[in-house]
Amino acid sequence: MALPGTQSALIPEHPKGKIVYIDNLKVLLTAVVIVHHALVTYGAPGGWYYYEKSELQGAVIPMTMVVSVDQSFFMGFFFFLSALFIPASLKRKGTAVFVKDRFFRLGIPLIFYSFVQATIMNYLVYRYGGEHDITFMQFVSGYDGWINVGVLWFVVALLLFTLCYVAWTKLAKHDIKQWQLPSIKHILVFAAVLGLTTFLIRLIFPVGWVLEPLGFQLGHFPQYIAAFIFGLIAAENKWIEQVDQQRYRRLGIFILGMIVIGFPLIFSLKIVFGQPLEWFVGGWHIAAFLYASWEQILGISIMAALLAFGKKRLNTSSEFMTKMSRCAFAVYILHPFVLVVFSLALKSWTVDPAIKLLIVAPLAVVFTFLLGHLVLKIPGVNKVV
Repeated sequence: MALPGTQSALIPEHPKGKIVYIDNLKVLLTAVVIVHHALVTYGAPGGWYYYEKSELQGAVIPMTMVVSVDQSFFMGFFFFLSALFIPASLKRKGTAVFVKDRFFRLGIPLIFYSFVQATIMNYLVYRYGGEHDITFMQFVSGYDGWINVGVLWFVVALLLFTLCYVAWTKLAKHDIKQWQLPSIKHILVFAAVLGLTTFLIRLIFPVGWVLEPLGFQLGHFPQYIAAFIFGLIAAENKWIEQVDQQRYRRLGIFILGMIVIGFPLIFSLKIVFGQPLEWFVGGWHIAAFLYASWEQILGISIMAALLAFGKKRLNTSSEFMTKMSRCAFAVYILHPFVLVVFSLALKSWTVDPAIKLLIVAPLAVVFTFLLGHLVLKIPGVNKVV
């Protein structure tokens, strides 16, 4: 999501038409992000600007499963895809221009989100969600939440990772070539080790613990760091050109089993043995170890499978998908605002929140992409995002 030229931060810089499926995968992932936050709004665990949690177990359990599957791969996959085109861009532009470009294209969205968008969203939630009869100016006069990166924690982390990579290229005496495309066995072994690492990190930083004001949930960062590094390795070794669905054909069945069998088995610890949710998010608990292992093995497998699937099925261009991919970063920035507006608009509708999810999620996806497309027509905006 941090990429140069006239491309947005969610769109890689590459020769047009060469690897179209990467653009299409980012559109798909951006839509998943929107639906993920809609699920959190209406019943799945997690915090959000505004939420109405359903209490229907028949709705909450599948919502929880979906967001758990999402969390296992989607942000890590964004880091991987974003890293793919950084080495070539750095070599082409040179360090000074490249770093300046990163700060320009990532810094301006951060400032806009924190000082403008987040402030407006917090006002809307306070005024209409909390039903406080107060004007915007009255709200701002006592507002103390100006440093609010929200979903742009990803941009902060990506900028930090990128600067570390730039420093490494200056200090290292060797490159990262000569890495072969991993087999399924290598992928699963790596994922298992990553699961153990994640479990150990969560002894200190359990899921839900946030490093403010950066918004980093450090319990997820082992995967994010690893995905970014392997994105760089993949770029240097041209893995994208070597990926094929035949190599990873058995991953689909494995992933399905991890979801429909693995997740219920882990979740049964909570239901059958009455283990509290806190035991799953961190600490010396078998539930925490099993969940961290399941999450990383599933997530890494999904990333590999999506690359193979995308290359075979999504490597075709169309005018519609080109427009959608062009506005993907704008959509990522704006989707919290659209979700908050739709959620507040349906606040007084007296149905279970699970029903509202069925309305809000698809509407948010459609209208956020439409809004992103329109925003890019504003003079100057397309030079940033």
